[in-house]
Amino acid sequence: MSAASPSYRLTRLCFQRALAFVYAVAFLATLQQFPGLIGSHGLLPVAAYVKEVRFWEAPSLFLWNSSDAAMAAAAWAGLFLALVALSGLSERFGAWVSAAVWSGLWALYLSFVNVGQVFYGFGWETMTLEAGFLAVFFGSEDVEPPAVIVWFLRWVLFRLMFGAGLIKLRGDECWRDFTCMFYHYETQPIPNPLSWYFHHMPHALQKFETLFSLFVELPVPFLYFLPGFLGLAGGILTVLFQFTLILSGNLSWLNYLTITIAIACFDDTALGRFLPRPARETRPAGPARKVLLLALTALILFLSVSPTKNLFSDRQAMNTSFEPLHLVNAYGAFGSVTKQRAEIVFEGTEEWTVTPQTRWKEYEFRFKPGDPHRMPPVVAPYQPRLDWLLWFAAMSDWREYPWLLNLAGKMLQNDRTVLGLLAKNPFPDHPPHYVRATLYRYRFSTPEERRRTGDWWTRSPLGLYLPPVSLDNERFTGLLRELGWL
Repeated sequence: MSAASPSYRLTRLCFQRALAFVYAVAFLATLQQFPGLIGSHGLLPVAAYVKEVRFWEAPSLFLWNSSDAAMAAAAWAGLFLALVALSGLSERFGAWVSAAVWSGLWALYLSFVNVGQVFYGFGWETMTLEAGFLAVFFGSEDVEPPAVIVWFLRWVLFRLMFGAGLIKLRGDECWRDFTCMFYHYETQPIPNPLSWYFHHMPHALQKFETLFSLFVELPVPFLYFLPGFLGLAGGILTVLFQFTLILSGNLSWLNYLTITIAIACFDDTALGRFLPRPARETRPAGPARKVLLLALTALILFLSVSPTKNLFSDRQAMNTSFEPLHLVNAYGAFGSVTKQRAEIVFEGTEEWTVTPQTRWKEYEFRFKPGDPHRMPPVVAPYQPRLDWLLWFAAMSDWREYPWLLNLAGKMLQNDRTVLGLLAKNPFPDHPPHYVRATLYRYRFSTPEERRRTGDWWTRSPLGLYLPPVSLDNERFTGLLRELGWL
């Protein structure tokens, strides 16, 4: 390496530690939630799903063994490997050990993503896999970091940010008249406490925020590939933008992962102003490693064709994989912004006959809006998948989300595995006789309303979402049996 060539030892160290943290969060969330979502008694059991797919359609370890024990073991193993990488131990014993740890993380998480169905259908799942795959080839602390991996990480960041900008321009009119932030903070999937304050900022400032979002997502990504100050500026603006998103909402680990990938915009000269440089000497890549990196380059360039075409297509797809290993993907976010917030509220009753006078008790979820008096939570980078999917479901008919029927069935059985994902079961001793779901419109309370009542939200009913169902209803139980859920 010539004296003029940039060094990326600190870049690699920071990237690996940050990505290991993301993987730890991902596996922790999986460990806690998979039984109720995709376990044998979950809402969408993997055991039923794997009967319908072939290995090359959805490569996963669970095509051979989809038991709860196997999935728990995989989640624990993933969490263990993430902690090993986070500690730095994976990088102290040579490139092969490093590659083995990161390969294990990638393969284990791929196994969950490919069978997780709608509960693992988010853009940051594929981005976690794409970044994890590149980490396999970044090397350990005793070898020189390959610059090509840094450039591929910048390519991931470019597709993420520029794709998000293009999907906005092609999508909702509010991005073009700079009014999207009038609605976003209130209608995003899971607001946090600061979302209320962001929502009540002056409209002029919210218009500036919309313009700034488009600026960071459209022209700024081209700076990632430029040398010197311009490349650093692109990275700095992207990181600052992601921190504003972290402050204003709960977008899972998306923003944390974006910051992790944006580390590739900073070389050792930039990071060395704040961090001590590694003392251990490094050796250049040997012939075998060079051949491996050359093969990787050819593979990434080949797989980049479809995502690149997608970027410039009039029918740009958002958060899409073009092959089952999720190595090079298409990204995007909030192409449309919901103008009103709808929430599904599940209710149960012990009464044997439903009448207009029936008294219903509400189920309370952990993170999505429910009790108007409850403060919105801070949950990111953790992702509550059920709460998040209910945000999508509220914008559609329940028939588009048939697992909602299984959720109602689990409530009628007081299923501890699924109801463990909720904050409050109003029927702790015995299950209800009927369950229904009502749709409400939620909006943030005004400052005056909050001073007077202490409520963060106000809500008004929009009508029945899911009609009352009971295990005494043969049509309902027959449908659950047909779907393999009863």
